Amino acid sequence: MLADRIGYTFVDPELLARAMAHRSWCAEHPGTISNERLEFLGDAVLGWVVADLAFRRFLDLPEGALTGVRKGVVNALALADVAEELELGAFLLLGRGEDAAGGREKPSILSDALEAVFGAVYVDGGPPAAYDLIERLIGPRLAATAANLDHLDHKSRLQEQVAVDGGSPPEYVTRAEGPDHAKLFFADVVVDGAVIGEGTGRSKKAAEQAAAADACAQRDAARA
Repeated sequence: MLADRIGYTFVDPELLARAMAHRSWCAEHPGTISNERLEFLGDAVLGWVVADLAFRRFLDLPEGALTGVRKGVVNALALADVAEELELGAFLLLGRGEDAAGGREKPSILSDALEAVFGAVYVDGGPPAAYDLIERLIGPRLAATAANLDHLDHKSRLQEQVAVDGGSPPEYVTRAEGPDHAKLFFADVVVDGAVIGEGTGRSKKAAEQAAAADACAQRDAARA
């Protein structure tokens, strides 16, 4: 059962069922309520808990770094990873079309559903229950994120490096291959007409970050 995987027993199990209801399911089942309102609430609760955890755990980090820690764990890809660990996709209520299109593996749907779960727990058990759940699921990732702040946003890092060297701003050329349910993205990062990095990922953003990371690594190696 999903409640067992989450580690929380609902007083009102219907809240958890609603957290799994994607709008595509509701479109095919009139009268049902989607998880969008719970996702809205869960997003806000998640932001509060992560900000509080970061503030209390990393006493020496300035405001900008704390923001980086929060962004490192509160984003669609990071949340989708947690959802995959919980095997959340198997419990989603999806419309036939979305299900056939691989909706159970889409980071956007998984991350929204996880936030809806946070919202459901908040409604069912109040702030302490939601805080405990988020601390258990997201808290362990904070230390690793804080330790790698310099490498979280490779695109920004590359842009700063190129600007210092007097080059033109990096441009990203991307393409996608494969069916919709298993699409893979490829990206080249170009500076002054030359490809300086390549990357792949399950999303356009991930591929661009990978390309920027490749470019930064090559530049660092050249300067070593």
